[in-house]
Amino acid sequence: MTQPTPAATDTPLSWDFGGITVHRIDEIALPPQTGPWLLPGATKEVIDQAPWLRPHFAGAEVPYLASHTFAVAAGGLRILVDTGIGNGKERANPAWNRLDTEYLRRLTAAGFAPESVDLVIVTHLHTDHVGWNTRLDGDHWVPTFPNARYLTSRTEWDYWAAAALDANRRQMFRDSVLPVHDHGQFDLADIPAEGHQVQTGIRLVPAAGHTPGQIAVELHGTNRSGLITGDSIHHPVQLSHPYLTSCVDIDPEQAVSSRHRLLDRLADTDDLLLGTHFPHPTAGLVRREQGRYRLLPEPGTPTAAAATAG
Repeated sequence: MTQPTPAATDTPLSWDFGGITVHRIDEIALPPQTGPWLLPGATKEVIDQAPWLRPHFAGAEVPYLASHTFAVAAGGLRILVDTGIGNGKERANPAWNRLDTEYLRRLTAAGFAPESVDLVIVTHLHTDHVGWNTRLDGDHWVPTFPNARYLTSRTEWDYWAAAALDANRRQMFRDSVLPVHDHGQFDLADIPAEGHQVQTGIRLVPAAGHTPGQIAVELHGTNRSGLITGDSIHHPVQLSHPYLTSCVDIDPEQAVSSRHRLLDRLADTDDLLLGTHFPHPTAGLVRREQGRYRLLPEPGTPTAAAATAG
């Protein structure tokens, strides 16, 4: 019998990089069937080859996945990396349809009230990364973060602008992307191979494959560095088996190449890997082991603001 996935938590966890603090803000734990759908190659036999995945990252047969975002305090700015699925959105996926989560309360408890957010970095324009871009105000979807600039890669934007969208994706753009654009809050960045610095200590780096303009986010504090994956790495099983691709990767071969490049750069360093869909403990150090990679978990600490909120 498949074990239930770990539940979302009201207590944000944080990691200190020296002048940069990153908080994990939970939205929902994704249902057990998500893993076999998203990563069909991550079978029980594959998971068995990486025993370190259990119990945190996988059950007896399937990998665990979660929807959360990262709230980053850096240089006096409040920055949000991706915005999850969102509440009240009409979605074809039953696990995402018309959610009613405590995400905004959790974000505010961590010290990131919506009006205080300065920048929203969107790693790519997929449904589960743009949902809280907007909230419902009467009959209209409006930007959730009214004082923020929203930023994604120009390559990503241009790809979807020219693509023939199915009905579900058109709906997502109507309720979660175009309202931000229509309010004049969306910015586009060119992301060269060496990356694009958006703020001291915050750099966007190319990680294409899952989508043509997928980016990852480098963090460079005074004490250490790290990387927020976006969907360049969906799950820790892809450290042990980097060739495993997602069923929704647009260019699977490029996705594998990007993943190898990122992991090779992180391996055997003190740089922290923070997975956008990794269940708790979410982050860790990449190590080479018997010709593969593995993750040494580094759990965050409870966010102080959350402990005193309410």
